[in-house]
Amino acid sequence: MRLAAVQHDIIWNDRAANFRRLAPMIAAAAAGGARLVLLTETFSTGFAVDDPALGEPEGGPSSQFLQEQAALHGVWVCGSCPEIPADSDPADRRPANSFVLAGPDGTVHRYHKIHPFTFGGEDAHFRAGDRLVQVEIEGVRVSPFVCYDLRFADEFWGLATTTDLYLVPANWPEPRRQHWMALLQARAIENQAYVVGCNRVGEGGGLKYVGDSRVVDPLGELLATGSQGETILFADIEPAKVAEVRDRFRFLPDRR
Repeated sequence: MRLAAVQHDIIWNDRAANFRRLAPMIAAAAAGGARLVLLTETFSTGFAVDDPALGEPEGGPSSQFLQEQAALHGVWVCGSCPEIPADSDPADRRPANSFVLAGPDGTVHRYHKIHPFTFGGEDAHFRAGDRLVQVEIEGVRVSPFVCYDLRFADEFWGLATTTDLYLVPANWPEPRRQHWMALLQARAIENQAYVVGCNRVGEGGGLKYVGDSRVVDPLGELLATGSQGETILFADIEPAKVAEVRDRFRFLPDRR
């Protein structure tokens, strides 16, 4: 399966402008043969975690945009956005950082970021998720996470034996860019799976973001990398490669 990671800038808290910006990039990714297109964390708003009006209803405009793009191009499209879960307490209007995965047939899967970024105040304004998610897409077993989740190896380990591909959209700022790059490779090596990190570029909320998106294979090799500008990374994901690496290097069964 060919995957595309769209490394893009985000216009701060302007959904309509971001939809206009992203639509041609998704079209280009699909034209390049991608069957799965990954956008960044909070692709439609930026990481504006202290805005009490940021949340949108589950299935709101950001989710609808992903679904429309998936149907238009006949591909899977995903990224995270601030959604108020449909089953939440009416007295608690905090959104989840919701990874929305939209399929070309109208299918929608959601993963809520389990680890809000306390250092950046996300925990005060966003609710934490409590459930891991796996989805099979055209024979590839996919497990989504979001940004700060990358620091918690145990979550990745818990899904390793049934995962071919981890997806990690992010708004990871420049001062800790070495952590981002090192952790993406570490998660791939220790779980013997593909890891795709898709990070934003530009400035937002007083922070600078420099991308460094990358696709890492099950042996930790870099298949595609992005630097500081907007770009689309392409890579072919091969479940047979995951199986071959795990058969040749039988490390996963040694975990205790």
